[in-house]
Amino acid sequence: MMLDATQTHDKILTIDRLFSWQAAIFPTGFAGMHKIIAGNFRDDAKGAMQVISGAVGREKVHYEAPPASSLLKEITDFFHWLNKEPEIDGLLVAAVAHLWFVTIHPFEDGNGRIARAITDMLLAKAEKSSQRFYSMSAQIKLERKQYYDILEDTQKGSLDITNWLIWFLECLYRAINNSENTLKRVFSKAVFWQTHENTNLNERQKKMLNMLIDGFKGNLTSSKWATICKCSQDSANRDITDLLIKNILLKVGDGRSTHYIISELS
Repeated sequence: MMLDATQTHDKILTIDRLFSWQAAIFPTGFAGMHKIIAGNFRDDAKGAMQVISGAVGREKVHYEAPPASSLLKEITDFFHWLNKEPEIDGLLVAAVAHLWFVTIHPFEDGNGRIARAITDMLLAKAEKSSQRFYSMSAQIKLERKQYYDILEDTQKGSLDITNWLIWFLECLYRAINNSENTLKRVFSKAVFWQTHENTNLNERQKKMLNMLIDGFKGNLTSSKWATICKCSQDSANRDITDLLIKNILLKVGDGRSTHYIISELS
């Protein structure tokens, strides 16, 4: 679904395309243990479509979507706006389209995932590139609580969606920034291993060096080395000493505060 959305971002969005996306998410026609309508609009046979949280008997209704009888008109209006090339910045088109689609909530399940796919599709279209170096969809998932909060506030508020647009653009900035940091780590890792492609290292050393480059949580000590590599303390000390001699690791601190970092990244 995401590949179709971003790699063919220049194709117009149609009902059949939406149906194919939703069916792809639920190929068996089940969401977990529940049978759902796949590849078609919801029918509200089980009651109004509501976004609910909380324990049984203490449910909180966050949002109630338009009735199923109005879905064809709602989606048609959405497509008419979207496919006529709105005269606003492409980033704002993506923000408005996401809010609009998830507010219509046309499917029994998968609405959020499809809204995120539409978002990434429109961002790719705005950039005129199918090459994705960041993911708005992934960033929204990381910030899901803030996302649901601003979504509920907007859907229960007036037609002024300024706060939603601000949050969306700030979230997009964080997605790009996080992607840049990830790419820096990838490039640093590539350069490191190119530099040491002929260095004699055992598997434990390679494993721990990769962990350090990827962002080891806390300080790396000899005891942590032994625990992670499932080796003796003596083996851990030999591994570390060898890397110190080769100027790959750098010792920091003394006594109980002693730990090790990669010298080239210090």
